[in-house]
Amino acid sequence: MGLAFIFPGQGSQAVGMGADLAAAFKAAREVFQEVDEALGQHLFKLMRDGPEEDLTLTENAQPALMAVSVAVMRALESEFAIGVDKAAFVAGHSLGEYSALAAAGAIGLGDTARLLKLRGQAMQRAVPVGDGAMASLIGPKADVALAEAAAQAGSAVGVCVVANDNNQGNVVISGAKAAVDAAIIRAKELGARAIPLNVSAPFHCPLMRPAAEEMAAALAEAIIQAPRAPLVANVTARPVHDPDEIRRLLVEQVTGRVRWRESVGWLAETGGVTRFAEAGAGKVLSGMVKRIAPDSEAVALNAPADLEAFAKSL
Repeated sequence: MGLAFIFPGQGSQAVGMGADLAAAFKAAREVFQEVDEALGQHLFKLMRDGPEEDLTLTENAQPALMAVSVAVMRALESEFAIGVDKAAFVAGHSLGEYSALAAAGAIGLGDTARLLKLRGQAMQRAVPVGDGAMASLIGPKADVALAEAAAQAGSAVGVCVVANDNNQGNVVISGAKAAVDAAIIRAKELGARAIPLNVSAPFHCPLMRPAAEEMAAALAEAIIQAPRAPLVANVTARPVHDPDEIRRLLVEQVTGRVRWRESVGWLAETGGVTRFAEAGAGKVLSGMVKRIAPDSEAVALNAPADLEAFAKSL
């Protein structure tokens, strides 16, 4: 049975996340302490106690979500002898790629936390608040073709692209606010529901180029090793193992499309994966997997009981 560990992206954060892991597992507490020290910040206290508006800030949410994901993986390894080497592949949604790489030993935990803090800050700096927007196109007709057509309509006004191909019935567009507003009108005409997203910047679109340049400079200095399991990359939906290629794809990812539907499809159809384990906060990716690859099993590893049940099932 092929196994893939998958790692959630922004939007899965919630006040209280990681608290039960810290209470149950020494390895999880050590992860949170190391991230706090790397950032010079009481991030775990913010994760545990809030306030939510501070946790939701991109520069906090990104390293916080990574910390919870790595805490899950470290607890699995220390308490149940289940390491990332049990998996055929790892994959993550947007910032989740950094979680996957940290869990797979490709980037050190402290370095990953610092890179994600910078990534969040750089993304926020790239576009003034209010100038950009994102919208989720949902419903039976909401596929990539419809989203491309809507984005093309928006492009007559300004930058507008497909940012996240999550699954059939859930595609996200991103760009300049006026362009996304125009794309929303077109998407509704084509039969999709369109919901503006409460985000602080238009992620995964060309407007993020300044952030990509900042990340390119930071990643050029980062130590990256071959991961213990190949990473299926967002922008190619194919496995990558070479550190220099990983570095390049992480830069491309800032402005590029998150090809999650294609990634899960490749894992299930070509990679031989029949079981997906979502390590970290929430159950968003598990739900997507069940829609993309309904014959596969998808479980979310959030709480200590989830880890114990997963370990017993292997």
